[in-house]
Amino acid sequence: MSEVAQDFSPLLRLYKDGHIERLTGVDIVPPVDPNSNVMSRDVVYSPALDLSCRLYLPKNTNPNQKLPLLVYFHGGAFLIETAFSSTYHNYLNTLVAEANVIGVSVDYRRAPEHPLPAAYDDSWTALKWVASHVNGDGPEEWLNSHADFSKVFFNGDSAGANISHQMAMRHGQEKLVGVNIAGIVLAHPYFWGKDPIGNEPRESSQRAFAEGLWRLACPTSNGCDDLLLNPLVDPNLARLECSKVLVAVAEKDLLRDRGCAYYEKLRENGWSGEVEIMEAKGENHVFHLLSPPGENARLMLKKISSFLNQDKA
Repeated sequence: MSEVAQDFSPLLRLYKDGHIERLTGVDIVPPVDPNSNVMSRDVVYSPALDLSCRLYLPKNTNPNQKLPLLVYFHGGAFLIETAFSSTYHNYLNTLVAEANVIGVSVDYRRAPEHPLPAAYDDSWTALKWVASHVNGDGPEEWLNSHADFSKVFFNGDSAGANISHQMAMRHGQEKLVGVNIAGIVLAHPYFWGKDPIGNEPRESSQRAFAEGLWRLACPTSNGCDDLLLNPLVDPNLARLECSKVLVAVAEKDLLRDRGCAYYEKLRENGWSGEVEIMEAKGENHVFHLLSPPGENARLMLKKISSFLNQDKA
């Protein structure tokens, strides 16, 4: 067997012969789940790249009932996981049922085979595909019949939260016509920076691991203060195009202080929307995706569901 060139356990290993071994998030589950209160199916959003998304719709939805639209971007440092793994399928089933929304879970190309900005570009392509349903004549009937495009939310965890932020920023520049981004939910967002803040580790080995992951995902980056990774240094942050933001952090998460700093930065930099933060005490990164979920995961689910439904009469 080829020798290991780079070891990023527990995420992945790269071998000298070019082989990539992903160590988690490699399982694929079908959309059909008879035990769920949610229907789901896979739909191609980019025929050119053979990329799909998984759609979710509560089973008790009336034929012409309009629901808030949740677009979800999975995490995994841009390197691992898919929209079709059991982790994300189970979570979207739970979230869509709890919040009574229609969901679009986006699959995108992963680094290092497809370095950034591939994941961002694919996510934007998926959003343009979603927006093609605004007038009720798009290719997917669930979206034509049930999506309320005045109440669109982006949500993601870790790298997916990073994507959610970047998509809201891009919407501010390029505009998805007919789409109102009511809010974004950033769960344990994958933000970083060259200089440590708060209680972030100062040891070179820990920071080198974090920087190595980013370099693997984005080899053309100018470093950890790249605007794609560190929104705290983005002079255009106040142009974030959505009405409200919920930032979820976990007390023991390496990325906790970045999420808190992002929350504070939005509050102080002139952004016109509403931002709130919730912290799960005693918990680590993406704890809410692990099975079986505990009390803190239940509280987080309830909070996100409430956030997605605040504007309902």
